[in-house]
Amino acid sequence: MTEVCERLGRLRGKPIRLMLMPMDVPGPFGLWLSTAAADFIVVQRVGTTWLHREHIIAHELGHLLADHPTDTGDDSVWRELMPDIPIEMIRGALRRTTYDNRFEEEAETLATVLLEATAKAQSVTLPGYSPRARRAQTALGDPIDLL
Repeated sequence: MTEVCERLGRLRGKPIRLMLMPMDVPGPFGLWLSTAAADFIVVQRVGTTWLHREHIIAHELGHLLADHPTDTGDDSVWRELMPDIPIEMIRGALRRTTYDNRFEEEAETLATVLLEATAKAQSVTLPGYSPRARRAQTALGDPIDLL
């Protein structure tokens, strides 16, 4: 997902920065903070596996790609969770922790698409140089079709 963030940031003309931070549990595992200069995806560092973090990043990218509106919330909770981040920046965060609304469903759907496309892209191989290799690739299918 790091490369996806880098490429998407270049495409949008605004970098996407990934931040691993310890956050209180229960609470969000990830959130998207948007500023004029950059977007930040904050991911729970403690108690998450690499695969879970990849999913969290993809989910937050889903919110960003779908241009979801921000949530308004309790400033004191955010000050406690992230005392080093200015509250104005946190107010712009998408910080949902349940899957009970349309925005969360859309973000999950986009996360699935991103993760599938990423897995597909990682399996892409260069075209075979020999006729036998090309026949094998043709028989096995072209993994780039979903990209």
